[in-house]
Amino acid sequence: MRFHEFYIGQVFKTKSLILTKEDITKFAREFDPQYMHLDEEKALQGRFNGIIASGIQTLAVSFKLWVETGSYGDEVIAGTAMNNIKFIKPVYPGDELYTIVEVIGIKEKRNETGLVTVLLSTFNNKEEKVFEGDLSVLVKQ
Repeated sequence: MRFHEFYIGQVFKTKSLILTKEDITKFAREFDPQYMHLDEEKALQGRFNGIIASGIQTLAVSFKLWVETGSYGDEVIAGTAMNNIKFIKPVYPGDELYTIVEVIGIKEKRNETGLVTVLLSTFNNKEEKVFEGDLSVLVKQ
């Protein structure tokens, strides 16, 4: 979509994705090797009663689901900011995640571009919000 096709209050819903234990541990081994993502025995004794996904993985899945809607298409130029990142609830193996995306800001820029800011709100299959964050991208007009 081009910049002028976005408007404040516009809402999109992504498809869903199930995170498996293997998805969680593979991601954690490479990007967030902490016990709560890798060591089942130790994680069972901790606050979350088992392995949980990294917050960074939840953020990445949320972004992936949004991009896969195709809404930016080839009109996207680059991301410019992520703000107000909140990891609200843990994500467990087997959780099915989807993201509601709301356009919360639009600003024309020079050189026939505009800045689109969206609020990503990600939910699990129990309808509990697990993640929230703002994303701003530069888009062609």
